[in-house]
Amino acid sequence: MLTVIGEGLVDVVQRPSGVQAHVGGSPLNVAVGLARLEHPVQFIGRYGRDAYGESVAAHLKASSVMLPQLPDGLPTSVAAALIDDDGAASYTFDLAWELPGLADRLPFLLQGTTLLHTGSIATMLAPGAAEVLAAVEHAHPSSTISFDPNCRPSIIADVDYARAQAEKFVSLADVVKASDEDLEWLYPGVDPLESARRWLSLGGTEGPAMVVVTRGGAGPWAVNAAGETHFPAPAVAVADTVGAGDSFMAALLSGVVDLGLDGAQNRKDLRGLSAGSLRELLAHAARAAAVTVSRAGANPPTRTELNRMELQDLDATTAAPATAASSSADSNSSADPEISDFNRS
Repeated sequence: MLTVIGEGLVDVVQRPSGVQAHVGGSPLNVAVGLARLEHPVQFIGRYGRDAYGESVAAHLKASSVMLPQLPDGLPTSVAAALIDDDGAASYTFDLAWELPGLADRLPFLLQGTTLLHTGSIATMLAPGAAEVLAAVEHAHPSSTISFDPNCRPSIIADVDYARAQAEKFVSLADVVKASDEDLEWLYPGVDPLESARRWLSLGGTEGPAMVVVTRGGAGPWAVNAAGETHFPAPAVAVADTVGAGDSFMAALLSGVVDLGLDGAQNRKDLRGLSAGSLRELLAHAARAAAVTVSRAGANPPTRTELNRMELQDLDATTAAPATAASSSADSNSSADPEISDFNRS
C-alpha cells in the first residue's frame, strides 16, 4: 500500500479561452498519478461537505484512490490558477489545512504502508503541517518516505520558516524532488544543484537516498551516493504545465516501487542504486511529465500511456542512425514554434 498525505483542493483555472474548475493539489495529484500507474494508493487529506468536496472525492474514486478521511465542516480549499498565453500557471489560494485526530488514527491508517509521500502546502501551513510531520515520523521506521517541497511563496512568504520546515522533512525522506525554482527561493544566491548536494547529506544515514532537481528545458538532474546524472527534457507540444511536477513525482516513485525498493527494509539497496538506474528513473519520470503537459490540466498518464511513450522513444533511438544520415538535407528546416519543454514544478 502507498499512502499520500496532503492537501486536496479545486483549481479554478482562468485561461484566455474561459474559466474551468479542476480537482488538484500537489499531493492529491501524486496520489492520482500513482493510481493511474496501477499502484494501490490511499489519500489522506481534508475536504469539505460542499460541491467542491464532492468533486474531490469523486475525482479520487474515479482513479481508484482510496479515501479513508470523511469530509469535515470547513469549506473545500480552492486555488485560483491563471494560465498565460504560454501555458504557464500562477496561483492564489483560499485554504484550510488541518487534520484533527489524525495522530490517534495513524496506527490503523498506515498499517501496511510501504511508501509515504507528502509535500507542498501540507508540510508548511499550520496547524496541519505539524500533524503531517508526526505522520512521517510514525511511518519512517517501516516505510520509504518521499518529499517534494513544491514551494508556494504566495502562501508561505517567510523563507526562513519554509527552509526550516523543508529541512525537517528532507532529513526524514528517502526520495526528495524539488524544482530549481524551489531551491533558488529557499537558498537565494546558491546554485540549486549545490543545495541539492547539501540536502543529500541531511539526516546522515537516515536521510535521502536521492535528491532530484527538475530544471525545465535543461531536464531533470539527480544526485545519490553513486554520483550525479541527468536526462534531457522530452520535447512536446505544450497545452499547459499544470500538474507536470506532480506527474514527474508519481512516476519517480512508481519506478522505485517497480524496482522493489519501497519499504524501510530496502533503504540500504535504495541508497546503493547505480547512477545508470537513477538515470532510468529520471527518464521514466520525465516522460510522464511530458505526457501531462501535452494535454490540459493535471491529467497524469496511465501506465499504458507511459509505456507507449517509452516504446516510441525506444523506436526513435533505434532509428537515430538512419535519421542522422539524412540530417544534412534537413538542416535548413525551422523548429516548430509549438514545441516546448515541460515545467519546473
